[in-house]
Amino acid sequence: MLCLLLRHLERKGYKFFRKILCIRWVLVLSQRKNIIMKTFQTLLTEISEGILTITINREEKLNALNAQLIVELGEAIDELYNNDEVKACIITGKGPKAFAAGADIAEFKGMSKEQGIFLAKRGHAVFNKIELSPKPVIAAVNGFALGGGCELAMACHIRIASENAKFGQPEVNLGIIPGYGGTQRLVQLIGKGKAFELLMTGDTIDAVCAERLGLVNDVVQTVELLEVCRALLHKINGKAPIAISKVIECVHAHFKDGIDGFDTEIEEFSNCVSTEDFTEGTNAFLEKRKASFKGK
Repeated sequence: MLCLLLRHLERKGYKFFRKILCIRWVLVLSQRKNIIMKTFQTLLTEISEGILTITINREEKLNALNAQLIVELGEAIDELYNNDEVKACIITGKGPKAFAAGADIAEFKGMSKEQGIFLAKRGHAVFNKIELSPKPVIAAVNGFALGGGCELAMACHIRIASENAKFGQPEVNLGIIPGYGGTQRLVQLIGKGKAFELLMTGDTIDAVCAERLGLVNDVVQTVELLEVCRALLHKINGKAPIAISKVIECVHAHFKDGIDGFDTEIEEFSNCVSTEDFTEGTNAFLEKRKASFKGK
């Protein structure tokens, strides 16, 4: 039917309207397939079943984080915040070798202090946006996660690693320190003493050690990595969206200076009580049925 209409418009000379109709039809199809229309040079992005998957696409550079990638990553994460169809996010790397093997060191040569401040602030802004997302973000660590790559993984709420994953903050080997939050998040995740050791030696640890230290939540076979991450997010997405966002907010409150996390919990608990999801959840429990949450 659409093809017949397009040919009719072209025969009548209505090429402009034909073009408009084509554009609108493409948009409709893209919405049905849940594909992000925006394209990036350093990332691959798609939405499927409510999950935004962001794949770092610099395989030839072991997915090193250059300046352009950091900017584009921030733009891709905006989709998580602004698209109501997106319920959660996975960040991973292209290829079998690396999640993100650090920053692109070539960009560091000749850098001034002012440029260093700008670089670090920009990285902090993007990684903070990931960490503070009200929707869950999982790092599917499929290989090397070193330097900025380790910092990116730590900014995510949950880390699932493949068997070949490697973690480390080797910046001291270059005469610098982590600049995207690594000195802070590593301490939060594995404790002060072990963080000191890894940060000062620059040592790399494997996935099993990372799991033992609490740096990653789970280690799975490489071929199962994305499937496991999606299954976990589907499970989380079946819960009340507002409650999930409040869990994230309350956990972050524990690490904020001047904020009493217990007070935050009391406040957000009471906010949840006033939601439609709370009514639905309690009714479903009492009626012995599966809850259908609307995020309201």
